[in-house]
Amino acid sequence: MENENMNWETNEQPSCDVKESPFADSPYETVQPIEPQSPKRKPGKGASKGLVAVLLVLTLVAIGCSAASIGLFINMNRQMDVFYQTVENKLDVQQGQADIQGSSDDNEELTGDSLTPGQVYERNVRAVVAISNQALTTNLFGQVSETASSGTGFLISENGYIVTNYHVVASATTLKVITWDGQEHTAKLVGGDAGNDLAVLKIEGEDYHYAKLGSSDEMFVGDRVAAIGNPLGELTSTLTVGYISATDRAVNTDGTYINMLQTDAAINSGNSGGPLFNMQGKVIGITTAKYSGTSTSGATIEGIGFAIPIDDVADMIQDLREHGYITGAYLGVMVQDVNADAAEMYGFPTGAYVVEVTQGSCAQKAGIQVKDIITNIGGYDTKSMSELTRALRKLEAGQQTTITVYRGGKQVHLEITLDEKPQPTQQETQTEQQATQPQQEQQSGSWGNMFPFFGFGG
Repeated sequence: MENENMNWETNEQPSCDVKESPFADSPYETVQPIEPQSPKRKPGKGASKGLVAVLLVLTLVAIGCSAASIGLFINMNRQMDVFYQTVENKLDVQQGQADIQGSSDDNEELTGDSLTPGQVYERNVRAVVAISNQALTTNLFGQVSETASSGTGFLISENGYIVTNYHVVASATTLKVITWDGQEHTAKLVGGDAGNDLAVLKIEGEDYHYAKLGSSDEMFVGDRVAAIGNPLGELTSTLTVGYISATDRAVNTDGTYINMLQTDAAINSGNSGGPLFNMQGKVIGITTAKYSGTSTSGATIEGIGFAIPIDDVADMIQDLREHGYITGAYLGVMVQDVNADAAEMYGFPTGAYVVEVTQGSCAQKAGIQVKDIITNIGGYDTKSMSELTRALRKLEAGQQTTITVYRGGKQVHLEITLDEKPQPTQQETQTEQQATQPQQEQQSGSWGNMFPFFGFGG
């Protein structure tokens, strides 16, 4: 074989040609493997379709992204609009919506968040007036003299109607009203009621700034309030701020119990008849009295003031303005609240305890007796003296109804035809005024003689 010609020691190939493979006689050729290659395709219809599909997908993605971006942009714009509107509303509220220089817009309804005490003051100070009263009084020796006193009131209409306490104007021979800008006006007494310590005055003129009435029934213990008045008759347009300390306080004023709001806002002599505002800038009470001095133990009394709830007297104010006296249903009894602890101890209900029945009144005709406890009238429960007062305001003079009293351990139902509240004669009014005026400074409170009680305007 040709392989035998190779020199194995020198590893040299013979000069003749040799085959590369020892399998030269094999019928197969040995070749190097060829790397596989992807076949090349000429662009045709299939490739065009694929390209179009890719472009379509990319277009749709781009459109989707654009739509999402536009939607996000619109939503952000809306949120920014809401944000800026909220900020503007807050700024409007913080500015008080009432410039002290004033315009007719000052008497529009307030909406939105609560005001600050300063904004309440700014909104209402022009509606508060000082009242000067020249009155005739009689001392213990029968000597008549003219005295001067001062109080506060507030305008309730643009044409000069003013609300104040009755004891501020009792026995007045001359009434002067000083508005917030220092202008002095002669005032006329339109009507008053000593039993409710309420009076309405009138001054000439138009376009006065007036206070809006709110709702005392919506006030709760802890609610913030502000009073504007003329303490000592000298410090005009004074603002004091406090909270509602209690509601439905039965306060004895010259033998008559009046339902009151209690507040710790500073109240002093000269504040009588002034407005007590909520934080919406609306009148919810008429400041009327306070406890002052020291207790029997020597402790100093501070921060116990009272205001007549506006909801209790709103109808009365309208009656005094229109008729000069209070109309409506009249029962003809003097009552006081039943002590809740005593009621529980002895097993009788809370209600309005009758201490006196007026001769010839509808109460006497119906059979109501002293020591009866009135628990319902006309379908309205009367668990207190104030609830009886409110129930009578919902009934009408001449109306026939049923009154329920607790007597001798059982409920008694009586038929009654309600009277109309009698209009006091001029002589009765003068007697009432003379009796009221000298006692204003030494009344006792509803807790007996435990605390000295002061009406502060006379």
